[in-house]
Amino acid sequence: MPTSLIERPVPSAAPRPDTAPRRRTRVFALPEARWAAAATVLFLIALPLQLTGAPAWAWGPLYALAYATGGWEPGWAGLQALHEKTLDVDLLMIVAALGAAAVGQVMDGALLIVIFATSGALEALATARTADSVRGLLDLAPTTATRLLDDGAEESVPTERLAVGDTVLVRPGERIGADGRVLDGASEVDQATITGEPLPVAKEVGDEVFAGTLNGTGALRVKVERDASDSVIARIVAMVEEASETKAPTQLFIEKVEQRYSIGMVIATLAVFAVPLAFGAAFTGSLLRAMTFMIVASPCAVVLATMPPLLSAIANAGRHGVLVKSAVVMERLGQVDGVALDKTGTLTEGTPRVTDLRPLTGSGLTEEQLLALAAAAEHPSEHPLARAIVDAARTRGLALATAEDFSSAPGIGVTATVDGRAVAVGAPARLLNDAEGAVSARAAAIAAELESSGRTAVLVEADGVPVGVLGIADRLRPDAAGTVTALTALTGTAPMLLTGDNPRAAARLAAEVGITDVRAGLLPQDKVTAVQEQEKAGRKVLVVGDGVNDAPALATAHTGIAMGRAGSDLALETADAVIVRDELATVPTVVALSRRARSFVVQNLVIASVFISVLVVWDLVATLPLPLGVLGHEGSTVIVGLNGLRLLREAAWTRARAEGGR
Repeated sequence: MPTSLIERPVPSAAPRPDTAPRRRTRVFALPEARWAAAATVLFLIALPLQLTGAPAWAWGPLYALAYATGGWEPGWAGLQALHEKTLDVDLLMIVAALGAAAVGQVMDGALLIVIFATSGALEALATARTADSVRGLLDLAPTTATRLLDDGAEESVPTERLAVGDTVLVRPGERIGADGRVLDGASEVDQATITGEPLPVAKEVGDEVFAGTLNGTGALRVKVERDASDSVIARIVAMVEEASETKAPTQLFIEKVEQRYSIGMVIATLAVFAVPLAFGAAFTGSLLRAMTFMIVASPCAVVLATMPPLLSAIANAGRHGVLVKSAVVMERLGQVDGVALDKTGTLTEGTPRVTDLRPLTGSGLTEEQLLALAAAAEHPSEHPLARAIVDAARTRGLALATAEDFSSAPGIGVTATVDGRAVAVGAPARLLNDAEGAVSARAAAIAAELESSGRTAVLVEADGVPVGVLGIADRLRPDAAGTVTALTALTGTAPMLLTGDNPRAAARLAAEVGITDVRAGLLPQDKVTAVQEQEKAGRKVLVVGDGVNDAPALATAHTGIAMGRAGSDLALETADAVIVRDELATVPTVVALSRRARSFVVQNLVIASVFISVLVVWDLVATLPLPLGVLGHEGSTVIVGLNGLRLLREAAWTRARAEGGR
């Protein structure tokens, strides 16, 4: 009876070789990082001196330098914005920090400066690293190609000099230098960089090939059909850059009202100072009242109402293997109401595994004997299917005989002599060809059955007679179905599947996890189009992927999450968050955690607003003593800060996991 192969767990595969060489901007190459680091160091030196009772001359200048190093860039940016007749939160924070220093709260103002400077440095670093990866993507395409001349001679030329109509020779193991079509030869090409397919694709005369993809064991003559600037790889770069530039600016909730709040606070402060003067009040009293008003109405508590919950959620997620790149991202994750999932490397492990062993009746072989025979013949091969077969045999602890007279034919398979038998392992359609007979018919029927279910069928022959068929497929992640169910419950709609893989494999996997909206055979630009269609319909789409081909969609989407273990550099840098441990089930958990963080932000804004309103009314209607105003202002800041820090607890993640698993 045919059975499915049940394997013991094996370690996850190493990252696929579809990543570009790293060109990473060093942290301290950025001026924002240097200024932020200087401000932080100065603050950390001054703080213990102040707390231990050292004289003011010891810590005062250090705080002053912290103000200068951390505050001059946001202050300058705020003044430039003011010159453009806008008032942003950067300038308001600097004014609030200086106001705090003016009334003796030097440490509070310095802390605000350090927080702002560090936030700006992290944003600059994320921007630089994304640019690094976009530039590095171009390294996937080779710098030179072998062009064939009319007289049959060869010349090595830079790929950018290739013109439409040129013919290039692609030798085994080389990367293809240009988009084109095969004129002569046969091989198998690894297209993971473009389509995300886990297995190489057989290429023959007339088939299309892409620049940057990796040729297998055969030689190809390719006619160039696109200029280098119009290749699929170049278009991926252009799409990522365009999406990064045109994506709507992201802002935290409080920043959406910064103009009105900032302008209103400035006008109100001036009014509190000027109106009493106009009615004969003393200058000193009016100034003190205005200063008190500026302190109690300053947005410190409002800013801390927003940041601690989001930063605490980021820290909590980080402890559980999810790297969320900014507070803006953490806020946006809770807004998603649609999800698009990649297949290979996201819902699946990204590595082919043997799933079925079908020895033919009359072959005299058991499942293990069939696997051992195929693995012995495939052992010298570097093909991904061969590695899957050999790994399956090793997992079962099978002893492999030595293969002799090994040979490999691109697109067909391998042949070898194993224990005196001539063994062939390869594509059923090629090995069977026009063979007749009951055994061949049975083998063809089994192969068709496996392929109709989305598996890759591999035929095994011994001495020219079919003896069995193996089924190979990319294995589904154990938590894939549960993740799809959880995301459906969270967003109210089932995720859609976006994949470059073939429709049959995509349909099989979608049926297993419960996805009905399947888009298969997609190039990177097709994934972007699918995401844009959803967003035009009013949805805020979360894209989860791992490959170079997913990067444009990750950049275009409302929020993008990359799978970290096998993810390409470009996907990791383009995405807004990274699943470091490759645990797909953390996706709905971090979405639920984001929603809890947003609810804490609302709570804190209510608390801060109540405190500000009471203190402002007190200052305007009666006389609010400055020390009491500072105490109320700082008290509200402490309360909202402590409330936000509740999301650091393990219980917050546990509750989010329960909410995300509903």
